[in-house]
Amino acid sequence: MGKRIAKQLPLKLRTGHKTDVRAQFAALCWRMKNDQLQVCLITSRTRRRWIIPKGWPMHKQTPANAAATEAYEEAGLRGEVQDICLGVYSHAKPGKVGNAPIITLVYPMHVTHVHSKWPEKDERRRKWFSLKKAAKKLSEPALREIVASFNPRSLGR
Repeated sequence: MGKRIAKQLPLKLRTGHKTDVRAQFAALCWRMKNDQLQVCLITSRTRRRWIIPKGWPMHKQTPANAAATEAYEEAGLRGEVQDICLGVYSHAKPGKVGNAPIITLVYPMHVTHVHSKWPEKDERRRKWFSLKKAAKKLSEPALREIVASFNPRSLGR
């Protein structure tokens, strides 16, 4: 009998406090180019660090679909996102009332279209890297491990 994966349901958002542990959803955007696996990184808005597209939950969207929306808005990428969480990493987001703890769930997205114009084009850089180079560019150790160990064949591709 094959593996069964639970289908994600759209989220119903409730209010919370700025200092509560919060979740974000990220897209690990990948493609094959010249038989080489590549992942896309973008720069953060303020510190210009290399990151993957991520954002807050969206009402009535699944976590994977929210990640795909962020991939378009932040990196100009569209594709096939899967409801399979590759891993979770945590970080603290600086804010007016201190550092808010954030956990980020990462979803794979096979990129099928790279737009030349997108909403945050003037605010970020976008660049494709091999898994090894991408992992070295990232600052969060758990995210580095998620990227370095990514294998699209494990997704049934």
